[in-house]
Amino acid sequence: MSRLTDGVASNPADGTASAHPPLIRSFHGETLVDPYAWLRADNWRGVMRDPAVLAPDIRAWLEAENAAAEAWLAPHAELRRELVREMRARIKEDDSSVPATDGPFAYFTRFREGGQHPLICRRPAGAIAGETVLLDGDALAAGKAYFQFGDAHQSPDHALFAWTADEAGSEYYTLRVRDIAAGTDRPDVIAETTGDVLWSADGTYLFYVRRDPEHRPSFVYRHRLGTAPESDELVYEEPDKGFFVSLGRTQSGRFGLVSCGDHDTSEVWLIDLEAPLVPFMRVEPREPGLRYGVEHHPALDGVDSLVIETNADGAEDFKIVTAPLAAPGRANWRDLVAYRPGRLILSHSAFRDHLVRLEREDGLPRIVVREIAGGAEHAIAFAEEAYSLGFDPGYGFDKTEIRFTYSSMTTPAEVWDYDMASRARELRKRQEVPSGHEPGNYVTRRLMAPSGDGELIPVSLLFAKDTPLDGTAPCLLYGYGAYGISIPAGFSTSRLSLVDRGFVYAIAHIRGGTEKGWRWYREGKLAKKTNSFKDFIAVAEHLAGERVAAPDRIVAHGGSAGGMLMGAVANMRPDLFAGIVAEVPFVDVLNTMLDDTLPLTPPEWPEWGNPILDPEAFATIRAYSPYDNVAAKDYPAIFALAGLTDPRVTYWEPAKWVAKLRATKTDPHPLILRTNMDAGHGGASGRFDRLDETAMVYAFALAIACVTGTAGKG
Repeated sequence: MSRLTDGVASNPADGTASAHPPLIRSFHGETLVDPYAWLRADNWRGVMRDPAVLAPDIRAWLEAENAAAEAWLAPHAELRRELVREMRARIKEDDSSVPATDGPFAYFTRFREGGQHPLICRRPAGAIAGETVLLDGDALAAGKAYFQFGDAHQSPDHALFAWTADEAGSEYYTLRVRDIAAGTDRPDVIAETTGDVLWSADGTYLFYVRRDPEHRPSFVYRHRLGTAPESDELVYEEPDKGFFVSLGRTQSGRFGLVSCGDHDTSEVWLIDLEAPLVPFMRVEPREPGLRYGVEHHPALDGVDSLVIETNADGAEDFKIVTAPLAAPGRANWRDLVAYRPGRLILSHSAFRDHLVRLEREDGLPRIVVREIAGGAEHAIAFAEEAYSLGFDPGYGFDKTEIRFTYSSMTTPAEVWDYDMASRARELRKRQEVPSGHEPGNYVTRRLMAPSGDGELIPVSLLFAKDTPLDGTAPCLLYGYGAYGISIPAGFSTSRLSLVDRGFVYAIAHIRGGTEKGWRWYREGKLAKKTNSFKDFIAVAEHLAGERVAAPDRIVAHGGSAGGMLMGAVANMRPDLFAGIVAEVPFVDVLNTMLDDTLPLTPPEWPEWGNPILDPEAFATIRAYSPYDNVAAKDYPAIFALAGLTDPRVTYWEPAKWVAKLRATKTDPHPLILRTNMDAGHGGASGRFDRLDETAMVYAFALAIACVTGTAGKG
């Protein structure tokens, strides 16, 4: 009988495995035997809506694992409490956002002292008094195990406020409409939306998205205020089960955007918000591999036009084109910002006199402002070796002000207002760290680690200036590497609790992201997915070889698709890591990609491959899928976290992985699984409750790296 490594508890699966025969299936002449398939609830769709309907034997298994996890963590209880105290002391409890002006009002969020959830508020534009609380998150969350706001938008006349909230962590959002003057919600209550909401220009209609039976966002509905939701009209139905649907709006405010797509292909339809009953207009029919995003300018060179960011014509890192609104198809696209390899255009917004784009080159982001008349450009960039930069266009089209947020791993977040015409900038907010933070006490660096095929992998580092880089420091090495997502080198108050205890915090910007352009993403997906794993291993070896980290004190950390990375490197190089933290880890890759009834499977085939139809994709995924490659060998200490109502990485993936590891591995190292029985992919919803989960992860890392003592002062 396999047991938890410190003798805390028997494997919860051992007592029930005999009652659940393995699932045996054949694909492409190969036989798959899955001994823990029984952990996948047959009624998983119902569990998403109501966790109470989970089968008793599965619940007992998960709760036994949770009990064992708590038993292992019990000796570190005081450390966890200390970590929470430290992290909470760095949070300004009565914090508020910088107000964003929309016509007569400025909208903002704030927290009350001790509050877990935001208050959504407004006050008259230009005033510092006269606040109205539109929604009180703490009051709405009272008595609920989970509560999370989704989309929230004021009506064009500012009399109503449409808002959505998820109360299970399953990403089913209920849409409500608040009468601001009355302070109460209207009868318009629409359940099980995706959270997206869009107003018509006259405030008469709302557009929203519903999911299909497999939890995929597929249907756009139009709701007339004051009518029963049952009479809402279906105005768009996505025919491809591999495409997801979302709603947006152009900066001009004229059009709503129905964006459809997967990881390779996109298609956009325009909703004329001034004529909400008119059929949608498609910009360009979908074509495999063609991606584009749309903005609107009513008088570009005197023509009502669209401004389109696209990878058309081989522009892998994207370019910006224009097209007349009357004939928006690709045949009429004309280059405005030409393609330049290595400069990845991330997003763009169109204003009356300026076009703004966020781009990345050589791993660093910048904002570029282009004058509509004449085309002169200037950039907003920064001098630190690694930093994070975000852009917020705010409300309105006829304006010259934008807002951006800057931070680095040592510099707390700063919010700036920037005038595109005068180039003047105003600091509106600097993140406060109530317990104190001195950036000069820390160092941020950017290294380039060589991978086995000659590629250089960017690595962002944060460490205390008095931490010796002599080969003795413990290291938390974070990685993701999927979907083209870039991991920003931004500020985090939580990670200071590790750094102040002598850790080097490192981010490996491995292939699968877009830190070095779209090629960097392409080289870490499908048949080349293993490049992501090899890059992460190469970074760990480089940090040890350069004496940045102790070779026996590196703890790897990743979540979701980054959790798959954790499972893969644990199989490939278990000797390289002292510990592995895998949060909501996508580790049962082959079985999930073979199940086209799961929410994300068809949309994910362009990322991983379709093993149902493609024997080569089947072989590729089978060769690296963490669950399928667990072997009888020594593994590092492993801490896996899951969410019962997670629709993205279903709870049974980490559960099956841990069960198989426990029955197979040969080492005495800790193996821990903790499932949040009241949350989904993002974990706990309250801002302080989240600290408890972070403290568990950090306590595990500190224990595995044999770090004791109280943190120094930041």
